[in-house]
Amino acid sequence: MKELIVKANDAGQRLDRFIGKAVPLLPESLLQKYIRLKRIKCNGKGAKRDTRLQEGDRLQLYINDEFFQQPREENAYLKVGAPKLRIVYEDENLLLVDKRPGVLCHSAGSWDYNTLIAHIQAYLAQKGEWRPKEENAFAPALCNRIDRNTGGIVIAAKNAEALRILNEKIRDREIEKIYLCAVQGRPKPSQGRLENYLFKDAKKNQVYVKDRPEPGARTAITEYRLLSSRGPLSLVECRLLTGRTHQIRVQMAHAGWPLLGDGKYGRERFNRDYEEKGQALYSYKLLFSFPTDAGLLNYLRGREFQVEKVDFAEKYFGITSL
Repeated sequence: MKELIVKANDAGQRLDRFIGKAVPLLPESLLQKYIRLKRIKCNGKGAKRDTRLQEGDRLQLYINDEFFQQPREENAYLKVGAPKLRIVYEDENLLLVDKRPGVLCHSAGSWDYNTLIAHIQAYLAQKGEWRPKEENAFAPALCNRIDRNTGGIVIAAKNAEALRILNEKIRDREIEKIYLCAVQGRPKPSQGRLENYLFKDAKKNQVYVKDRPEPGARTAITEYRLLSSRGPLSLVECRLLTGRTHQIRVQMAHAGWPLLGDGKYGRERFNRDYEEKGQALYSYKLLFSFPTDAGLLNYLRGREFQVEKVDFAEKYFGITSL
């Protein structure tokens, strides 16, 4: 049990709102439950959530110690009362999750619990598959990341051996990611290969295309295939043979087919007409090719997984299932 004394600056606040600020890791659902169960008392007695606190009130909190930790990314999962995940596939070693556009994989600077990794860790902890108190160092981790405004399949490892193997296979390009994108114009030829050199300006977080080798520029290769066209838009499938920052976005724009909604490499007027604010890009399919030994993950060799649907494919091309 921990006790808090209400100071003058906190007087007048509702009980539930004060506790929410004082114990930021406590999920809202648990906060309300603990008030109902009288595990949060005011001056030794149960109190309603809308009780107005007075200076000098003593609050007794019968709450597990972990919720009183300093909030940081490593414990953000504690704040997630009801994990929200679109699970594509799951087994004892890994989890494939369909990350929606707008969701961060990890917190960006300031503390944030509405991240993919926090919801995954909360999901596994609540299932009992991950017991943080029994682990010395390991925590479920993401093996790949996707930009905030891009959606697609993210791989999470449930144990250290799976994490090691998956990181190795991604590094050796034995796990293939296939993307869908909606672009302006109609690619010609309808199937082809984009190959040039990309230079990244780290300060501006901007990538530039070079048609010939230059210092600092790295080879980038993308294979594409036109799937459908409607009016000024085309739906294109892309396979990355290299994995450079913003590769699909910048190469397609350089070829004359900028992604719909891309505020960095796209066309502002075109995007404004469609009222799209995020790039129409989705890592919709994953293939575990594994030409070499994959240890305890050998059972995944040759298996392919994909999301059920992609919003922009349905909205602009009438494709309701993939």
